[in-house]
Amino acid sequence: MPDVGEGLTEAEILKWYVKPGDTVTDGQVVCEVETAKAAVELPIPFDGVVHELRFPEGETVDVGTVIITVDTGEGDAGEAAAEAAPEPAAAAPAAEPEQKRQPVLVGYGVAASSTKRRPRKQAAVPAQTGALQAVQGELNGHAPAAVAPAAPAAFAPAEVRPLAKPPVRKLAKDLGVDLAAVAPTGPQGTITREDVQRAVAPAAAPAAPAQVPAAAQAVPAPTAPALAAGARETRVPIKGVRKATAAAMVASAFTAPHVTEFVTFDITRTMRLVQELKTDPAFAGLKVSPLLLVAKALLVAVRRNPEINAAWDEANQEIVHKGYVNLGIAAATPRGLIVPNIKDAQAKTLPELASALGDLVATAREGKTSPADMQGGTVTITNVGVFGVDTGTPILNPGESAILAFGAVKEMPWVHKGKVKPRQVTTLALSFDHRLVDGELGSRFLADVAAVLEYPKRLITWA
Repeated sequence: MPDVGEGLTEAEILKWYVKPGDTVTDGQVVCEVETAKAAVELPIPFDGVVHELRFPEGETVDVGTVIITVDTGEGDAGEAAAEAAPEPAAAAPAAEPEQKRQPVLVGYGVAASSTKRRPRKQAAVPAQTGALQAVQGELNGHAPAAVAPAAPAAFAPAEVRPLAKPPVRKLAKDLGVDLAAVAPTGPQGTITREDVQRAVAPAAAPAAPAQVPAAAQAVPAPTAPALAAGARETRVPIKGVRKATAAAMVASAFTAPHVTEFVTFDITRTMRLVQELKTDPAFAGLKVSPLLLVAKALLVAVRRNPEINAAWDEANQEIVHKGYVNLGIAAATPRGLIVPNIKDAQAKTLPELASALGDLVATAREGKTSPADMQGGTVTITNVGVFGVDTGTPILNPGESAILAFGAVKEMPWVHKGKVKPRQVTTLALSFDHRLVDGELGSRFLADVAAVLEYPKRLITWA
């Protein structure tokens, strides 16, 4: 079981996509696991035939534990993988390298091997054991067992590959970073998540540590088991995303001093604009919703009040002002409420924002959101209105300065141009960290969001 989330200690096996006897290829997804951060698909790093699945679906497994073995079918390595048990270590002299160890699992080396990382080499390896070495070269985090050379004269050059854990490689791929060009700062030349982020924006402030954001409200998981016939109560283990979300909410609530302000206003003009945009050719194939314009209004308000886009660095006793907006959107999923974010949302046009928002929500509901997509948020929107709720007092996501709750839009009697008329009305609630944001700044920011939504032409005049 690999560490797919930097520092996580366990993961639950949700689903196996292969069974013993199946042929697998390098890069093929073989199972899906759920960590405290998200559901993640695990690829196999080599070719071969599945020999054994060590754990059933639903089992929680510690990081570093063998979960699958594969016969690579290459010489002695393949024979060793197919054996029922490896040769006992005690049978070999202490000075001799251990042989016929069962290799190959997703992300790590053999279970009983040393935890010391294999040093980087540009030397040669025996040709007969090249297949096994190539397999072990993919396994980040543990050293492979040593293999005795078959013949001193048979050599082939070994390929040097940057050392990085699977989640770091995934982050680099998502951000378009070539790991070979990244300067490593981790132990024994390992590339860390921070190294990749520095390669993307070397002048930017240090990224906030990856944490699962807190939720605005505790939304029960849609897949919660029903009570058995005649049962008065059912107990469900707290684990995975639900456990991490609960811990993050408690940490946020008792760390950052929360202040919540509210504003109720006429959103009729924005609702009309939503209908017009749905027929605009620029939005063909895109979902246009009131949430899209709420997101755009928030981004305009951040540009007018940049001090609100900041973070509190307790360790260094600094306030980190951010010149980018990673806009979090709270999404209810079968595994609980998560908050992935749209990276650099401030730089997107309205159609681009609509596309990003649609992709983000669809991926979250499918349970495919990656840990990288939930990292580094700056401000968040939670749409409680879709549940018919007028408003709430949302809890800040750890490391963020503000979270905006968008309430239900309802037709109500409203004074419009001196007369009481039926208008579409909604309420916004803004919670903010009072260490970073005083009442004046928070009030100006919230008022600006409401002003844009009340008169959406300000999207142009305030741009």
